[in-house]
Amino acid sequence: MPRSSGGRPPYPRNTSVRNGGRLVWAALRALLVLTVVCGVIYPLAVTGVAQAAFHDKADGSPVRADGKEVGSSLIGQSWNRPGSDKPDPRYFQGRPSHSGYDPRATGSSQLGADDPRLVKAVREARHEVARFNGVPESEVPKDAVTGSSSAIDPHVSADYARLQAARVARENGISRGAVRGLVDAHTDGRTAGFLGAPHVNVLELNVAVRRAASR
Repeated sequence: MPRSSGGRPPYPRNTSVRNGGRLVWAALRALLVLTVVCGVIYPLAVTGVAQAAFHDKADGSPVRADGKEVGSSLIGQSWNRPGSDKPDPRYFQGRPSHSGYDPRATGSSQLGADDPRLVKAVREARHEVARFNGVPESEVPKDAVTGSSSAIDPHVSADYARLQAARVARENGISRGAVRGLVDAHTDGRTAGFLGAPHVNVLELNVAVRRAASR
């Protein structure tokens, strides 16, 4: 066996440190490239496409009236008298919301259908809706007295919107026919033609009512 000048057998030079350095440098380069691609280029590209093709949706589907934003068509809101927790009779009312339509506190009440608290709340709500709109309790639809799973549903059924039309017309000095026409114009059909029921966006309908009342 050949020996070195020192009398010891030659061994291959240890390259673990050099190889480790190469791996670290490769990892850093990969991190830099992925950060630029996934953290800068991709978000900018997606945002650009969204703003170009779906501008309103990308901005949260805002609804404008009198030159300013008055809410989002995706989030329900309360329609109470100014400075009060009482519903304003001039406007269409949405579904009950245990969170007060707070988008930071979405979710249902989690009460079962036979829970005494829910039964009592529904009974009281049905009485109040009937009194507020001047109709028999038997005509009050389910969505008028029950909240949605999100608590911020911006829609009501077409039946509930039509039930409120007479009150809204009277309080705004508009003919019933005109208000019913607005309800029909803002009624969307079933999703995909067969899912759910015809529904009305409350914010968009109330904006239309305000415009009609100001003419």
